[in-house]
Amino acid sequence: MRYEAESGPTFTLDGEELPFHPGDTLLQAATRAGRYIPHLCWHPDFAAHGSCRICTVKVGGRAGAACTVRAAAGLEVESHTEELNEQRKTLLQMLFVEGNHFCPSCEKSGNCRLQATAYDVGMEGPHFEEFYPDRPVDASHPDILLDFNRCILCELCVRASRDVDGKDVFAIGGHGIGTHLLVNSESGKLADTAMTLSDRAASVCPVGVILPKRRGFAVPIGQRVYDLKPVSEEGGEGAP
Repeated sequence: MRYEAESGPTFTLDGEELPFHPGDTLLQAATRAGRYIPHLCWHPDFAAHGSCRICTVKVGGRAGAACTVRAAAGLEVESHTEELNEQRKTLLQMLFVEGNHFCPSCEKSGNCRLQATAYDVGMEGPHFEEFYPDRPVDASHPDILLDFNRCILCELCVRASRDVDGKDVFAIGGHGIGTHLLVNSESGKLADTAMTLSDRAASVCPVGVILPKRRGFAVPIGQRVYDLKPVSEEGGEGAP
């Protein structure tokens, strides 16, 4: 008996047949099946954003973001090909030079999805000339530090604060190369918002922008999430 008849419709991902639920995107279906598609801005708790393009796949030979393309019966999807992984490597290199990502000194090292994804695709260096942006660090809040220099504009904190916390603490401002994360308060400082450490927005950042104070390196390097297993073995889960 055909797999589809027993378990519902399927599509193929890199030659493997995967089931999906009506309305699933390719990334949702792959995640549920334990298959990893590289991504940064997608999180299973939030609607797709489609900004980082790391999850780009080929669907019937055409490129599309796996976080936004809907699964359909019979689709033939390619993800882990040399061409797509080279494109991901280039996008990651661009993200590294657009911000200040000095992994050895970052408190998020080992728990950082950007770093882990770069390891997974075999990124060996930035390749492009670094921008070295000079963005302010906001240490005004008693419990939370913001290092805007590491922001990759995934908007996960924006969505979490708006949709889960109901506080709209964060927003994205500017255009083009000047696009940046900002704090929604009259002063522009985090201390003048209602944000707390228990907010969803405080824990959703995939890089090292939003950090709890007085907890740095509480878990030693070597014992962190992606020190223990590569990002490709987590089955496509969200940020740690």
